[in-house]
Amino acid sequence: MIHLFLFGAATGRKKRCEEGWGVLLSRGVTTEATLKGALELIYREDFASKEMPHKQKRDPEQKHMHMINKKPVQSSEIQQLPPKMSQICGEGLEDSWKNSGKTKGRRRCKGAILEDRQCAKDLHGQLPASGKNIVFQRRPGYGQMGSKCVVKANYFLAKVSESDLCHYSVNVIPEVTSTKQNKAIMVQLIKLYRETDLGMKLPAYDGKRNLYTAGLLPFTSKDFTVTLVNEHEELYTVKKHEFKVTIEFVGLASMHQLNELLSGKQVRTPHEALTIIDTVLREVAEKRYISFGRLFYSPYIQRPHQLGGGLHSWRGFYQSVKPTQMGLSLNIDMSASAFIEPLPVVEFVAKILGKDVRSRPLSDADCVKVKKALRGIKVEVTHRANTKRKYRISGLSSQPTRELIFPVDEQMNMKSVVEYFQEMYGFTIQHSHLPCLQVGNQKKVNYLPMEACKIIEGQRYTKRLNEKQITSLLKVTCKRPCEQETEILQTIHQNRYNEDTYAEEFGVTIDDKLATVEARVLPSPWLKYHDTGKVKQHLPQLGQWNMINKKVINGSTVNYWACINFSRSLQECAARGFCRQLVQMCQVSGMEFNSEPVIPIHTARPEQVKKALKYVYNTAASKLEGKELELLIAILPDNNGSLYGDLKRICETDLGLISQCCLTKYVMKVSRQYLANLSLKINVKMGGRNTVLLDALSLKIPMVSDIPTIIFGADVTHPENGEDSSPSIAAVVASQDWPEVTKYAGLVSAQARRQEIIQDLFKTWHDPQLGAVSGGMIRELLLSFKRATGQKPLRIIFYRDGVSDGQFYHVLLYELDAIRKACASLEPSYQPPVTFVVVQKRNHTRLFPSNNNDKKSIDKSGNVLPGTVVDSKICHPTDFDFFLCSHAGIQGTSRPAHYHVLWDENNFSADEIQSLTNNLCYTYARCTRSVSVVPPAYYAHLAAYRARFYMEPEISDNMGMRHAYKTNGQCIRPLPELKEKVRSVMFYC
Repeated sequence: MIHLFLFGAATGRKKRCEEGWGVLLSRGVTTEATLKGALELIYREDFASKEMPHKQKRDPEQKHMHMINKKPVQSSEIQQLPPKMSQICGEGLEDSWKNSGKTKGRRRCKGAILEDRQCAKDLHGQLPASGKNIVFQRRPGYGQMGSKCVVKANYFLAKVSESDLCHYSVNVIPEVTSTKQNKAIMVQLIKLYRETDLGMKLPAYDGKRNLYTAGLLPFTSKDFTVTLVNEHEELYTVKKHEFKVTIEFVGLASMHQLNELLSGKQVRTPHEALTIIDTVLREVAEKRYISFGRLFYSPYIQRPHQLGGGLHSWRGFYQSVKPTQMGLSLNIDMSASAFIEPLPVVEFVAKILGKDVRSRPLSDADCVKVKKALRGIKVEVTHRANTKRKYRISGLSSQPTRELIFPVDEQMNMKSVVEYFQEMYGFTIQHSHLPCLQVGNQKKVNYLPMEACKIIEGQRYTKRLNEKQITSLLKVTCKRPCEQETEILQTIHQNRYNEDTYAEEFGVTIDDKLATVEARVLPSPWLKYHDTGKVKQHLPQLGQWNMINKKVINGSTVNYWACINFSRSLQECAARGFCRQLVQMCQVSGMEFNSEPVIPIHTARPEQVKKALKYVYNTAASKLEGKELELLIAILPDNNGSLYGDLKRICETDLGLISQCCLTKYVMKVSRQYLANLSLKINVKMGGRNTVLLDALSLKIPMVSDIPTIIFGADVTHPENGEDSSPSIAAVVASQDWPEVTKYAGLVSAQARRQEIIQDLFKTWHDPQLGAVSGGMIRELLLSFKRATGQKPLRIIFYRDGVSDGQFYHVLLYELDAIRKACASLEPSYQPPVTFVVVQKRNHTRLFPSNNNDKKSIDKSGNVLPGTVVDSKICHPTDFDFFLCSHAGIQGTSRPAHYHVLWDENNFSADEIQSLTNNLCYTYARCTRSVSVVPPAYYAHLAAYRARFYMEPEISDNMGMRHAYKTNGQCIRPLPELKEKVRSVMFYC
């Protein structure tokens, strides 16, 4: 779908686009591809001659308006099958939207919304149709708030020759899909031709189609012949294999743009130059380690640790080149990953099943488990003394080895596998009761006895680990900051970058000292609790506090509740005692909580979850005579399989019932801390608030308290490897209680698998009675805000989680456009200014105290203090980004979150956005700690994770696909609709 959307008040540009639209249609440009390409040409011409306008400085005295007219051109394409989403608003509410918007007694916006049309143009700029032309928000300055300190970061200064590098394409015939195989071919080519045809150049190769050199090769295009002997793991022969390799000049990769960026000029990030340097340093690391993307592992960095189930951990590191304010930098971080142990296959199978398999046949269930674990693993045969042939396992035989026979000639003479191995190789099969391994492809299936195969070393395990394996892996990875720092420095020294021939060829040198960075520790905010408690206001210390002598600021009311005990190991009297303690804790915390359940505690088996829930719900409803059950407390077994997900799906999408689950192990050994955390979760699920920022009540939060402000959080979770039929889940939450910004309503939606851009932010579809109808998550949450506060938001702050650097352009382009359309669908002139911030938790930046012995500069875990913020030296040379470690460390080395302000129409200063983000981290509802990621982004992640339970298993007939719709060639089943009682509260907590 193509949306032509105009930002700002560039009248000439608008006219030109309208004229251009007519010309395009008159010329027959109708398809999406051709239309998009033509539009990009128009915009590129417009932007070629001028920079995107920078925003003007704020004028505190400047008179302002509440709206800017940036009406979008509506989509010309109406979708026929929209995803099923909850409709929050009624007709009357949408009409009342247009009559609201004036603030009463609020401080004026600090120049965020301007009156002058030209100023509006300068403020909002114009978002081009092509993401390539977007210039991200420039850093407005550096933060000054907080106490200054010095930290160390895992960045190492890199220097590169300023000479232009050369880019060549590589084509291998016959085509090879394996990166490892391609690299082996190139190694042989360089060995044969470096001193002659390559002119003594040492190329860096990415293993695919790109080759780079420091200087031109003596040719523009040349064919080479390379011969390998049995290098390809899938070729089961010792014959020589000949490859034709064509190397052809593509162009020069200019280092000028990189140098301009590093000098502080606002230019597009030169990804090609960075890719070349990354490729060169990969060549350095791959000589000693096994690589997976930017991760490198070896069993020799640290002794492998047993994880159980035939797995052990390898230590490794991550490396990536980044442009920073101090110059080009190499980011090094330690890592650990699960690898398959290089065992004989029979031993590996015994470890998978946890029992001896040498004497007893495998059951059908055992075979299913073993087949799933072995599929895709590479093995080498051990029954042939002089040949170590390699194969990939594709499955298991359906019969034991002793029963397997196969034709040995065209006359279909049959021979058993046992006889064949004895006669052909003199190999006696000892464990003929075990099935054989199937190797090769479906056309030609080969059988290999398990005892004749050994697993090849260095295969990374990419499937889901069980809880025991995760715990074991965490023990390896959780290193105290001082230990982590030492390991990083050891890695730099062991890699010896500056001594490598590739680094020397390309003029790359790497410093061996951690970057020293100026940082600041932001103050923690005052929190407000209820006035009936002994402690009415509290200032957290070191990012944590407790609920002693405090009451939640807005306690919810629970009149009608029930409990189901799904645990066979928990007696009814113990469940009753636990519920009594939980009710007392909720009452002490400030909630109005009925001491007695509506019906006695019900005991049920996990497999009867649906029946039990319906029974309790209906029994309670009949006893309450028209009133509904409000809360369900569910006690679950510690290992409950699908029970938790089934319960949440039924309660939230079928019954409209809020639930709180508790594991048996915590119920049996109940603690006050556990009960206190449960009471916090129950309070917000039932519509209450635990605490709010004191500055919010006194209207002192900059860029939030002055005018009605809505804060969004958004995230997309993707299915795990191997879940090919599962969609991605998008979730958006939004604050509903301005000026406190503590309560968040949430919506979820299924979309195409692995699609990062959120598709349902804004949607239009055709209704047979109403015609064209607008909807989507942003629109519904804006209306929900209006219903809850009586105001329409005049400022939008959008925290977007889960976006990688390479996706910034596309996500900003399409999602900001969707926000604009959602606003305009409510009222044509309604366009509140938007600040779009990407949150990256899974980054590889680590901050270390400059002095590990200074107790004043570290927390109890030895990490930097909560509130530590960095916006210089290791941050982007020009973009508006910062690192914030908002939480106190528990174990291991804390990971700061990376916040990147991509678009800012509200003119935030560095202090304002950093302080707001840090303060919000103290309002997380589920615990009395500041958290590592800003809560709206955290809540969106929780909501998306919860929604994965809403997808029922595939059923045999087509009933489940009745309401499905197609997008990008994938058939998506929409998620079941959340009940009204559920979606208006923080059900995901």
